[in-house]
Amino acid sequence: MRVFCASIATETNTFSPLRTDMSDFRESFYAAPGDHPETPTLCSAVMTVCRKRAAEEGWTLIEGTATWAEPGGLVNRATWEHLRDEVLDQLRAALPLEAVILGLHGAMVAQDYPDCEGDLLQRVRQIVGPDVTIGATLDPHSHLTPLRVENADLLVAFKEFPHTDFVDAAVDCVDLVLRTLRKEITPTKAVFDCRMIEVLPTSLEPMRSFVDKQRSLEGHDDILSISTIHGFMAGDVPEMGSKMLVITDNAPEKAQSLARQLGEELFSFRGKTRPEFLVPGEAFDRAAAIKDGPVVIADVWDNPGGGVPGDSTVLLHHALQRGLTSVAVGTIWDPMAVRTCISAGEGASLQLRFGGKTSASAGAPIDGWVEVKKIVRNATQSFGDSIVPLGDAVVIRIEGIDVILNTNRAQAFEPDLFSNMGIDPASKKLLIVKSTNHFHRGFARIASQILYANVEGPYPSNPETNAYQNLRRAIWPIHPDPHNHASE
Repeated sequence: MRVFCASIATETNTFSPLRTDMSDFRESFYAAPGDHPETPTLCSAVMTVCRKRAAEEGWTLIEGTATWAEPGGLVNRATWEHLRDEVLDQLRAALPLEAVILGLHGAMVAQDYPDCEGDLLQRVRQIVGPDVTIGATLDPHSHLTPLRVENADLLVAFKEFPHTDFVDAAVDCVDLVLRTLRKEITPTKAVFDCRMIEVLPTSLEPMRSFVDKQRSLEGHDDILSISTIHGFMAGDVPEMGSKMLVITDNAPEKAQSLARQLGEELFSFRGKTRPEFLVPGEAFDRAAAIKDGPVVIADVWDNPGGGVPGDSTVLLHHALQRGLTSVAVGTIWDPMAVRTCISAGEGASLQLRFGGKTSASAGAPIDGWVEVKKIVRNATQSFGDSIVPLGDAVVIRIEGIDVILNTNRAQAFEPDLFSNMGIDPASKKLLIVKSTNHFHRGFARIASQILYANVEGPYPSNPETNAYQNLRRAIWPIHPDPHNHASE
């Protein structure tokens, strides 16, 4: 049995002031065939799972390229075509095959390619033919298009947000592909369009119970897999929005019925799933009233994981204006400032301008005397079993506040974001992080309380006012009753 495995992934914020090219993929993660590390990345976990299963079961694994770019703006056409064709050439060289397994994200958009993953899957199908099983993993913050559903036999999305189960999803996908090859199952898929877009953290109710319900249904009564596609509101594409995907064992009517049932339940959660978002002043007032530390304030919209720069200074300005100390900020993206601090050296004091460079809504740059407390080349943080690069990074202290500046954009995942840079996060009264919810599991272990700050910026956080040009369906909250809306 011969199986080909590869991964191309990024999340595209089509409203972002950034652009994405080959350098972004190489900066974040790029592994040529056979070079993938033993540790998984968020979207390439199928690689490590396939290696383990192939070694245990004695089938042949042919590895292709695996690459990931930190979420950003539109991917340039040449970059997408280069990566796509690189993998397709590897696929052709690997023939004949029984299966293809891909690690995808699902929200990649390139110039002239609104559906990169659909484009890839369609071309893979054309190369391998109708009898080869194709499976892929997806991030739930993706766009489930007909092209993907038509050309893949199996699609499995992470269930959790934060995505703590990305390895579990890879295990499920690989297992279903192998069971299909052994004629143990005949996958049949059904999709229900929920016609909504919302923030759906599974660390909170009602989504916590909704995910638990899905898990309890899988493996019974011919139900093989259930995936909730949350959608990605920063992607201006025709299929943007939430959908339910159900895969059964040769039971198409059951798949259709369950997809509708769960999709209607998800639609009933609209407007009820977000955590409480506070304006910055209120977030700081609440933090001040909490005796025990550390309190975590999350800058939910200046989140590099959503494709924006991550250089907003708004919350740091608030902290400085209030004269706060015992505060650590992680991170502000500013390669120029990092280079200047590295040139100055640890222990140096200098006048520095940092942050607020890429958007008029990201706050004014901060100017002041800073002390360079720590320099770390090729800094990292963890996210479960995955290692996340921060690039060269420095810790500066300004008016008693410790700030991490980094060169590779990355959202906050775990407290070792701070400890790897020589900051004890548990010793601080206040931690300011940039992330929508992926930080939650790691920081909930040390935080006395977590607060979410609603800082308006370059992320298109309100679907009702986002300037969508390509959305072709009525969805909530743009339309209050999208399922009965006259237009498609």
